[in-house]
Amino acid sequence: MFKKISIIGCGQIGSSILRDIKKKKISKKISVFDASSSVRKKIKTLKLAGKVEKNLKSTVFGSDFVILCSPVSSYKLIINSIRKSLKKNSILIDVGSVKTGVVKSIEKAINKDVSWISCHPICGAELSGPENGKQNLFKKKWCILTPSIKSKKKDIRIVKKFWIKLGSNIKVMNIKEHDRIFSITSHLPHLIAYNLVKTAMNLESRNKSNIIQFSGGGLRDFSRIAASNEIMWRDIFISNKKNLAKNIDNFIKNLNKMKKYIKNKKGSNLKNILNKTKIVRKKIILAKQDISKPDFGR
Repeated sequence: MFKKISIIGCGQIGSSILRDIKKKKISKKISVFDASSSVRKKIKTLKLAGKVEKNLKSTVFGSDFVILCSPVSSYKLIINSIRKSLKKNSILIDVGSVKTGVVKSIEKAINKDVSWISCHPICGAELSGPENGKQNLFKKKWCILTPSIKSKKKDIRIVKKFWIKLGSNIKVMNIKEHDRIFSITSHLPHLIAYNLVKTAMNLESRNKSNIIQFSGGGLRDFSRIAASNEIMWRDIFISNKKNLAKNIDNFIKNLNKMKKYIKNKKGSNLKNILNKTKIVRKKIILAKQDISKPDFGR
């Protein structure tokens, strides 16, 4: 499908893409760059890539397909380093969870003959690093495409074909729609998870007792989410600040309402809310975004 693919950033997502590219023989050549020397060493130890580079320019040289898998805050530095080395008529994509500001900044930075198509595969977990990547991570998962004004139609078709080869289902959205949707389905839940775990830690510290060892299923599941990469999520929260701030306000409003019902012993009001929210779980299962069977090992 490609003569050469370059992957910049080889954590869980980047290394999973790398594994699938090799398995499915999507490219004749593969080059990989990661800013971390320890990650580069792991990639070599795991024998994941054809060539592990120490230099960004040499990584993308001659590549017809370049994939950014690094934190959003690193994009500007990376683009400034590679834009003159990008091959004419090559395709540049990313896998970031937020698009506001990102798409337009890269539109301005790259040459007209490079096709820039932003992507967001909806998968992955809290574990980071190339050792936590796996084959078929993208199988039957959504991949959202948010094309820019520098996205050529023929190249959009190529990018769709690439993700389909990795097993993904494709949906095209505009930037605003993407960030609005994922601010509530992904970004706010992560923010709540971090805050809930922090609250438990504060309580444990104040009481000088090991409360966390008695974690029930609720805190356990939130702690899994809160174990996600802190740099990636810091960048996401800040980049999608407008949508996230609105959702935080709505969350606080609903939380205060529930607090009022609890304090005033309004059991029927509470039960009504709890019954209604159960519907969402059913919808998620029907959409095949999860299974009904509990998976306590996840």
